[in-house]
Amino acid sequence: MRTNEVEMMSTVKSADRTLDLLELLAQWGREMSHTEIAEALDIPKSSLTKLIRNLTDRGYLRFVAETKGYRLGDTILKLAQQSNQMRSLVACAEPVLRDITQQTAESCALNQLKGDQVEVVATVISQQRLQSHMRLGDLAPLYAVSGGKAILAYLPDAMREDYMRAVTFEPITKNTISTRKALLATLEEVRKKGFARSMEEYTPGIVGVGVPILSASGFPLGSLNLAIPAVRYSKEVEERAIGILTASAARIQRQYFAE
Repeated sequence: MRTNEVEMMSTVKSADRTLDLLELLAQWGREMSHTEIAEALDIPKSSLTKLIRNLTDRGYLRFVAETKGYRLGDTILKLAQQSNQMRSLVACAEPVLRDITQQTAESCALNQLKGDQVEVVATVISQQRLQSHMRLGDLAPLYAVSGGKAILAYLPDAMREDYMRAVTFEPITKNTISTRKALLATLEEVRKKGFARSMEEYTPGIVGVGVPILSASGFPLGSLNLAIPAVRYSKEVEERAIGILTASAARIQRQYFAE
């Protein structure tokens, strides 16, 4: 067997053990000692020690001195809360999205950050014959779409700087942003004006307009965007779209934080 295959099998085995351990503690409902975990999962104690150390250091496990056992840590709880919050944001946004499309007759979407991309997590499609389809789960580069730029512009400085160092620009269309300098200038304009646009930068023939949905601290929980066929786009259409999106984002924020 080749070296890389052995390493892959070892990595998969380690991942399985990690998930088995987390599931065991979740099902058990109380602290478990090192010995109890090793016996329950049939893991050598030396291997378990390394695994527990890594998970404890990252907050996935917590050692309880009184019982000398381990339980799920705060990181797991935070992940669960974030998942619930995402569902809550979607629930707040869905009726608002329907209203946006009713007012504009254009397709709209709620987007959220996923790694270094933006993901469509809720959408309503225009009933007009010429329309843009934004499907649930669609992913796009942050720099290429209005919803992505609206999120990227409001990320904390450290996160945005990390993104800028790592980003690789792809020429998706002839209008796609292709340099860090151009993207930085665009993001500065987004923060100044409060909205982002994509002028056929991701899909030929489609103009995107997007606004952020911000937490109380100013962190971008997501974004709303409209996808407007270029033949129906004008400055007047954009101004009306921005007004509707901005009011809609504020409505979602009020409902979300009132829960």
